[in-house]
Amino acid sequence: MAEAGIPGIVFTLTWLVTKDLQAALVGSLVVAGVALVLRLLQRSTLQFVLNALFGIAIGWVFVRIAASSGGSETDQALAFFLPGILISLGYTIVMGFSCLVRWPVLGFMLGSVTGDPTAWHDDPLVVRLCSRLTWVMLAPGAIGVLLQGPIWLLGHADVIEPDLAVLLITILRTGLGWVLRIGSWSLMIWLLARNATPLPPTGAEKAAEEAVDLERAEAEAAAPEARED
Repeated sequence: MAEAGIPGIVFTLTWLVTKDLQAALVGSLVVAGVALVLRLLQRSTLQFVLNALFGIAIGWVFVRIAASSGGSETDQALAFFLPGILISLGYTIVMGFSCLVRWPVLGFMLGSVTGDPTAWHDDPLVVRLCSRLTWVMLAPGAIGVLLQGPIWLLGHADVIEPDLAVLLITILRTGLGWVLRIGSWSLMIWLLARNATPLPPTGAEKAAEEAVDLERAEAEAAAPEARED
């Protein structure tokens, strides 16, 4: 969360203080670069740093698009935050649709762990649990879009000061966004803890259970003969 959020905070603070878009972009990139170096030194996962770098890169693309369209530096600064809103909107729609058609995204994550990407769908209880987890997982992004989207549109239309829109979006994305994500993960953990939904047994497990049942039946059948002897 820090690796994803701090570059955006640096971008916003640098822009609000200096009104220099180039410095704001470079500052956010430097922070992400430092995080990358630390990850390399620790030999830990680069996934989250790379996500942050991807966010900066796509934000820079939108800034260049705004510049080529004749937008002011303020418009370009606001454009930096548009990709994040659109990405959140996209995955909210995809994940919500997956729940409505009863193929929730979390089910495929479960399938990647069990080795069978679709076997979980045969169990209605697992489908229901995965649907609940998917709704909880998409909630922070959906709330972020509902709050940040109108502010971005108001800033873009100069209904409110673009600088204020940039500041509000940053506060919502980091401050409220972190709280919502922590709450979402906590609720998912609680759902998993209270819903001990058993996974359907694999072929090997079924064979082992059948073997045990057969041995038990043979032992019960042999017991009367042993008592007669």
